[in-house]
Amino acid sequence: MANTKELIKSIEGGAYDATFRKLYDNSEAAVATQRARYADTVRRFAEIYGEEREVSIYSAPGRTEIGGNHTDHNNGIVMAAAVNLDVIAVVSKNDENIARVKSYGFDKQDVIDLAQLSPNESEFGRSGALIRGVAAGIVQQGGSIGGFDAYTTSNVLRGSGLSSSAAFEVVIGAVLNGEYNNGKFSAVDIAKISQYAENVFFGKPSGLMDQTASSVGSAITIDFKDPANPIVTEVPFDLAKYGFRLCITDTKGSHADLTDDYAAIRSEMESVAAVFGKKVLREVDECEFFAKIAEIREKTGDRAILRAIHFFADCKRACDLRDAVKDDRFDDFLRLIIDGGNSSFEYNQNAYSIKHPQQQGMAIGVAVSQKILYGQGAWRLQGGGFAGTIQAFVPDALLNEYCAEMEQLFGEGACYVLSVRNYGNIKVTENI
Repeated sequence: MANTKELIKSIEGGAYDATFRKLYDNSEAAVATQRARYADTVRRFAEIYGEEREVSIYSAPGRTEIGGNHTDHNNGIVMAAAVNLDVIAVVSKNDENIARVKSYGFDKQDVIDLAQLSPNESEFGRSGALIRGVAAGIVQQGGSIGGFDAYTTSNVLRGSGLSSSAAFEVVIGAVLNGEYNNGKFSAVDIAKISQYAENVFFGKPSGLMDQTASSVGSAITIDFKDPANPIVTEVPFDLAKYGFRLCITDTKGSHADLTDDYAAIRSEMESVAAVFGKKVLREVDECEFFAKIAEIREKTGDRAILRAIHFFADCKRACDLRDAVKDDRFDDFLRLIIDGGNSSFEYNQNAYSIKHPQQQGMAIGVAVSQKILYGQGAWRLQGGGFAGTIQAFVPDALLNEYCAEMEQLFGEGACYVLSVRNYGNIKVTENI
């Protein structure tokens, strides 16, 4: 462990360059960017907490959904991947049992008394609630906690569908796991603890996909048949090997007044399950469902039937996507991405809200993506849908054209060029 001055000297001298290539990008420009970013973050820590403090650095990535659109809430299967945007935290332990966290871009420092580990409704929706909640989750799982001072910075784009809040939760979990628990908690353990913090302390009833993808890293499938014990299968995924980049485009749609649209997907899937006396679709036999469609539609309506068809197909497709990556069948992977996008559009029907049919930014983005990438790449809507982001796998030869078209449609900076990161939550050292 080094003090801040020693660490800055090591970073700027290139000692961490090999690590930056693994976590972010192999290009010289990307390495130089991270070298400057890390050194600046350590300096900011030193300005607040002192130059002589011995420090460690932790990182947790953002994530993107690849397959299994709206399947997790009915105990289905999803495929997701960590991306090369992350939250980093420069950390030093203290003996005060106080967690102090200052984050770049936010005026207020969070100061959390770790002797108080009960949810506080006045903290709902605030970062301090996540810090307290993660600490409480560590203790609840038999771990140890203690005070620390931290400075964090994030390039996980807020509101982009890349789960900046999950990355923050996970990096706090990584800090406490590394500094006070000798790393005894697994990546999935940290994900569960982070979800607990978000659900109980932050006041947001999120699923487990975001935190798991961030904490585990790489491309993964998550089987939620038993939500308390999800089955995570990891598959390293190098898009650059195929000459492709991952593009996420923010279509700048408004999420206002969409709560009912999101809720209807879950409730309609569950209404189909209820016909069979089940709580969620995962408990329903697919063959029995198709045999009884005529009967079910009279009780649930047709859209619920179509959304159930999407659920069954997209759960299988998430596994097929994983296997295509594992078996090095990239053409099959691209085809499955397109099939999943079509299923979301046609059957799950979350490309736009029927309350605002004149606002179809996601649908336009999908259509233009198809025009550019047809026969050469893949495209789909992702996440909640109705408004938000679309995902594309773009060959290098079309990258500039694709980004230019998307930004002409949705504004400068709307298209983010990313890659899959094969590391989840991690203590950043010279050699990883």
